[in-house]
Amino acid sequence: MFPEMRRKAQQLPPAEAEAILCAGSSGVLALAGEEGYPYALPISYVYHGGRLYFHCAPTGHKLDAIARCPKASFCVIAQDDVAPALYTTRYRSVIAFGAIRRLEEEQAIITALDVLGRKYAPGLDPSAEIAKSLPRVCVLEMTIDHLTGKEGIELTRLREKEQS
Repeated sequence: MFPEMRRKAQQLPPAEAEAILCAGSSGVLALAGEEGYPYALPISYVYHGGRLYFHCAPTGHKLDAIARCPKASFCVIAQDDVAPALYTTRYRSVIAFGAIRRLEEEQAIITALDVLGRKYAPGLDPSAEIAKSLPRVCVLEMTIDHLTGKEGIELTRLREKEQS
């Protein structure tokens, strides 16, 4: 269903792709927008238990798009160093493909908001903020069907050199 990466030598091992998802603070969520237009938006997230979680307002274009088609992709760029003298970029990124659903169960929403809060405000207890915002927040869960990571060829060569 998902095509193999053409430049397999640049493909990151699954554990490294997951590490990028764990470490990232934002990514680009791509959905099927209105009238066939792609709808891609920058968004904060948390990767927890093999799934991605996002929070948003309870209405809007994003939720309309998901209602029409729950399939999505989510991209996180971990490294993006332009090397002008080489006419290239040293990059590392991941793309997750899957389906998104709106969480409806209150405890699942609270759990996802707690994990999000602890990621973005480490050391703080997000309970009071969650209780205050619960009536006006929506939480989305993306189940990952396929995850792929890739790095620029220069990073692949550097890695191979370090391993030998």
